Amino acid sequence: MIARLSAMWEKAISSLQIHAAGHSLAFLLPVIAGAFFAPSAVWSQSEPVFRFSESLGPYAVGLRVVAQYDRSRTFRYAVDELGKPYLGVRSRPLQTLIWYPADDGRSSKHMTMGDYLSLMQTEIEFDHPKEPVKEKEWASALGPTLTMPLRALRDAPPAPGSSHFPIVIYAPGANDPAWENPDLCEYLASYGYIVIASPSLGAKSRRMTIDVGGANAQATDISFLIGYSETLPYADTSKIAVIGMSWGGLANLFAAARDSRIGALVSLDGSMRYFPHVVEEAGDVHPEQMTIPLIAFAERDWSIEEADHYLSPENRAGPNVLNRWTHGDLIAVHVMDLSHAEFNSLYQRNQDFRWQLDHVYPLSQADYGRADAMVGYSWVARYTLRFLDAYLKADAAAMAFLKRRPIENQVPPHILAVNYRPASGNPASFEAFRAELGRRGFSHASEIYSVFRAQNPKFELDEGMIIDWSDELLSDSHPSESLILLKLNLQLHPDSSNAYLQLGTAYELHGQAQTAMENYREAVTRDPLNGGARRKLMEVSTHEGPPKR
Repeated sequence: MIARLSAMWEKAISSLQIHAAGHSLAFLLPVIAGAFFAPSAVWSQSEPVFRFSESLGPYAVGLRVVAQYDRSRTFRYAVDELGKPYLGVRSRPLQTLIWYPADDGRSSKHMTMGDYLSLMQTEIEFDHPKEPVKEKEWASALGPTLTMPLRALRDAPPAPGSSHFPIVIYAPGANDPAWENPDLCEYLASYGYIVIASPSLGAKSRRMTIDVGGANAQATDISFLIGYSETLPYADTSKIAVIGMSWGGLANLFAAARDSRIGALVSLDGSMRYFPHVVEEAGDVHPEQMTIPLIAFAERDWSIEEADHYLSPENRAGPNVLNRWTHGDLIAVHVMDLSHAEFNSLYQRNQDFRWQLDHVYPLSQADYGRADAMVGYSWVARYTLRFLDAYLKADAAAMAFLKRRPIENQVPPHILAVNYRPASGNPASFEAFRAELGRRGFSHASEIYSVFRAQNPKFELDEGMIIDWSDELLSDSHPSESLILLKLNLQLHPDSSNAYLQLGTAYELHGQAQTAMENYREAVTRDPLNGGARRKLMEVSTHEGPPKR
């Protein structure tokens, strides 16, 4: 889970992937046995207990838990663990948590970590609660924080009024529950966001697989939750961001590459940094074509270049996502006093994990300790909020905050290092080409195409896509723009009979019958079997007039 530990624990743990992938330490415990962890009984009463110090926003926070299935996917095998036919629902279960701006909810009960923990009993079996072994392990590790009230009010009424709130999907780290980061989710909801999360599940079981199949499964969960958000009252589904922790910070990249509804990404030490070969294997995830903004938090001062020392050759084989993120704004934030797991507040509260960091292999640099980790986590939350405000709410003050140096934002010294890199140019993609024509005008189509080809020699405009685009323009009463596109199409496909046919049709609609006839004739010359061109040539030559559309 913790990438830097990989070099130190290589002899104790057979696979380096377990660390960098973002597996929950709860699932790592059996692997490293008891050698690294002290029993909870040795906790020092003098050590600080985690408290989230950021103030709530103007809204109270409500929490709803919805048991739902993605019935388009099968999750259960046809037979159960005893090899007998499985008689229950086999669709993919997605226990969905929704944090939302709420009424003051004075009659509602504040959630505790114990309340969140109890949700594990129905995480997979909605109708048959079970107390998993991991729940008892977590109850012991959470210790004194288990009964402390948090900020969410269970089933509180929504905030009054008719405001519509942006959507934030939270994607947890590998194998983690939907509520792995309750403080951050509650914090964002208090500032006017609807935050939705489901557990990190593998494609066919509770355990996430650290491969393309696992990332695809979680990415599809993200898109499912976006679709679900459309059913929520007061949800503004035109403004959507996805926060991904660890492995979830790879799944959200996959989701954004495929789902144009996603307008911004937050990576909490996301595995997009540690598993470039999985990005490569996906085949359809291209960081160099992404145009949305990304804020990428990273543990300590470990750079991408240093990662080469720790990651295996297999893991290094693939695109460096952050280096290739050139067409969308990128805010890179190194948090000096946080290890990988401490980007979520579940592990901030895990006393066994904290003891291990402090005594077995102290990761803290210089004089950083537990109190510093709490401060670092609070600043991660604050920067996340400002990022969402800037890009989902178009808040100019939030954008200015992101562009300032940390010291100008009153960040304590040696806590954060921030680099803001604005987007440059457009990626060479069909969608970007359409956007550039919209920005500069269709009269520049050939020039823009040449620029895109210079940027990416593999960039091509498919003839069928151009013709469909032209038909869209004609249907919306833009014949001049359609004509320009079809001229470009002929330029790109000079041997195509159909290109001449389509261009002739455009000229005919412009009342240029003679030019239309010349193009129809050329279409027939290049393909005598082009019946459409032969018919058009006959219609024009007999003055039957332009075709009806």
